[in-house]
Amino acid sequence: MTDNGQNYVTLNNGAKIPQFGLGVYMINGDNATEEAVSEALKLGYWHIDTAHAYQNERGVGRAVKKNGINRHNIWITSKLWPSDYGEDKTPKAIDKMLNRLDTDYIDLLLLHQQFGDYIGAWKAMEKAVKEGKVRSIGISNFSGKRLDNLLANAEVKPAVMQVELHPYYQEKELRQRMAQYDTKFEAWYPIGHGDPKLINEPVFTKLAKKYGKTNVQIILRWHIQKGFIVFPKSTNPEHLKQNIDVFDFKLTPDEMQAIDALDKHQRYFTMSLEAQKSAFSSFKPAD
Repeated sequence: MTDNGQNYVTLNNGAKIPQFGLGVYMINGDNATEEAVSEALKLGYWHIDTAHAYQNERGVGRAVKKNGINRHNIWITSKLWPSDYGEDKTPKAIDKMLNRLDTDYIDLLLLHQQFGDYIGAWKAMEKAVKEGKVRSIGISNFSGKRLDNLLANAEVKPAVMQVELHPYYQEKELRQRMAQYDTKFEAWYPIGHGDPKLINEPVFTKLAKKYGKTNVQIILRWHIQKGFIVFPKSTNPEHLKQNIDVFDFKLTPDEMQAIDALDKHQRYFTMSLEAQKSAFSSFKPAD
């Protein structure tokens, strides 16, 4: 589905999510975030991806309010940190998130990491959907037995799975696993954490020349045609313009297949589960 130059993806609950957005991970502070989001909104970015752990939700909320765009036209995604997981803790955390974002509802709420009482948190998120505080719910960075456990206990199946996803790491097995639930995939590190080796692959250079685009735009277009939801982070106005300028051309099936063939099962985030658990359990985002 396309509208105003933006693609939309229909989730398993019928909601239509803008396929291209802005990620605000590692934008430092609310003021810088407000500035970046304001610029992105002017360019037609209707989807903003933030998280409690990013410590910049207030900046997102201020930008949405300040720019005077109808709230229903903007999709806001945020994520709960494990310190907020639990059937009793999560409802309070959601209310605080709504306050930080200065909004009546969150379009998509994700469990950020697969640690802590994620089952209790999921049950609370399901309740928040029934209460109208959250429209859609999903997960980020879940795999293996923890994913199996969540799916076995979930009344509402995840609308979205957010994971590292790019031409070098295409998550084919996980995508196949989640296809039965019609769970859509969102890509973080969509251009491989800016790895020059990935970006300068000959296939991207060749296609960039053919279509009059940059190598990064070719990679982002591949994501769009695969049906992935992407939100590359940038605070540079020129990069913001370039990133979203991927809707006026289309890669051929053969070109898509050539990019598919680049899959190396190569991740850029390589911290072990045990190391993640240790690191993440010691971090508690401020309210």
